[in-house]
Amino acid sequence: MDIYSSTLSPALDIGTGCFILVVGVLSIIGNLLVIITAVKRSSKMKPPELLCVNLAVTDLGAAVTMYPLSVASAWSHRWIGGDATCIYYGLVGFLFGVASIMNLTILAIVRFTVSLNLQSPKEKITWKSVKIMCMWVWLYSIMWAMFPILGWGRYGPEPFGISCSLAWGQMKDEGFSFVVTIFSLNLAVPAVIIICCYFGIAIKLYFTYKKTVNTNQIPVIIKLHRRLLMIAVLISVGFLGCWAPYGLVSLWSILKDSSSIPPEVSLLPCMFAKSSTVYNPIIYYMFSQSFKMEVQQLFLWCPSFKFCRTSSNNGNETTIYMVSTGKTLMSAQTIQETSHAVILN
Repeated sequence: MDIYSSTLSPALDIGTGCFILVVGVLSIIGNLLVIITAVKRSSKMKPPELLCVNLAVTDLGAAVTMYPLSVASAWSHRWIGGDATCIYYGLVGFLFGVASIMNLTILAIVRFTVSLNLQSPKEKITWKSVKIMCMWVWLYSIMWAMFPILGWGRYGPEPFGISCSLAWGQMKDEGFSFVVTIFSLNLAVPAVIIICCYFGIAIKLYFTYKKTVNTNQIPVIIKLHRRLLMIAVLISVGFLGCWAPYGLVSLWSILKDSSSIPPEVSLLPCMFAKSSTVYNPIIYYMFSQSFKMEVQQLFLWCPSFKFCRTSSNNGNETTIYMVSTGKTLMSAQTIQETSHAVILN
């Protein structure tokens, strides 16, 4: 039996290729926009924003280095290139997957750290510390991606034949320690940290609201609280929604017989995981006014260029976080500090 032949129907192969093509195009466009807008405003960037850029680089890297080969293989109804490209694909997929998950975890910790003292004018995270974090993410990811090459774990084709990853079904015996370790350190622990950090941010914002004495500020705080809580939920659910199904199916392949899973069933979690590279730019566009206006300028979508230029050149989101209440003008700095607890762009 040819392990690199597709076990899906020709129609499903074509549909899978079309789906990955759409995901790849959206990922490349979205994450390029994040990087371009970050470069344009690099002189005004805060240190934690570098983590958002680093996350965009990992998602862009996955889309560029993996998805073209996936599309070509799906439309050819078999994996192209044999063992060499399979190992390459599994390695870069594991590399960018671990890098994304670790970057999201550090980003959650940083956001939680920033939220501990919302009104402090002091910079809590320095450029040096952020650069060290980004370097650690890549070194950690490279280390894990190299383990299967060095003999701890292995890469191989997915059950449906047109993609490669860690060979879960072949690691029941000699690679079981590798599987337990990666699930613990690269999925379970990061998921718990992310959930706890964003839950802590929500609690902190709630008590900040409860302590508010000036009733004129309550509508703004309520609006901000809902907005930041929504972003936290979206990021957490997006992470778990994309990777948890793939993790569960992979565990089933190890603990039970992988042949008991129909190829169509094993395909779906893999597609969910690939789609994870799309969501972050969409979230930034929906919830960050400065990012949205800069993107509109790039595509000449803004109805009033003068207004967009003035708003985006402020270096912060004063159009959103500075609200006049008649007698009182709420400080944008205080609200912006709060906003950096969850969204740092």
